[in-house]
Amino acid sequence: MDNVTIIGVASIITAGLTTGIGCMFPAFSEGKAVSSALSAIAQQPDAAPTITRTLFVGLAMIESTAIYCFVVSMILIFANPFWNHIITK
Repeated sequence: MDNVTIIGVASIITAGLTTGIGCMFPAFSEGKAVSSALSAIAQQPDAAPTITRTLFVGLAMIESTAIYCFVVSMILIFANPFWNHIITK
């Protein structure tokens, strides 16, 4: 295999792992956050608007981690900085 093929294979494998792991753990975290929020609302129904608002802010922050992992994987596939270095050699 030549260097271009090795970098292509490594980029695709890394992008797949980044997307897989980077989306799996935020999904678990979101499930735990929703579960905790629902139990807090069940204990104190009067605080539901505050809990819900805080939950949505937390979910957005958790989801941003998955989005960052997706962006990194797209960069590795479509705009890999190592391509130009290998091709110019």
